[in-house]
Amino acid sequence: MPDPVPARVATAACPLCGKPTEARYRPFCSKRCADVDLNRWLGGAYRVPTEEPPPEGYVPEADEER
Repeated sequence: MPDPVPARVATAACPLCGKPTEARYRPFCSKRCADVDLNRWLGGAYRVPTEEPPPEGYVPEADEER
C-alpha cells in the first residue's frame, strides 16, 4: 500500500512582512519577525485603549522625575 499523500497546507503570509510563513516560526516567516512581534507585545504596542481611569496612586514610570 502506498504512503498516504500529505494534506496540502495552505500557505499564509507573515503578519509583519508578508513573506510566506515557516512552519518552525508559524505564524511568522522567521525568528526575526517572531522577535519583533514579541518586542511589540512586551513594549505595550498591542493594547486596547480604554476610558477607565488609572488606579488611585498610580504613577507611570515614564512620568516619574529622576
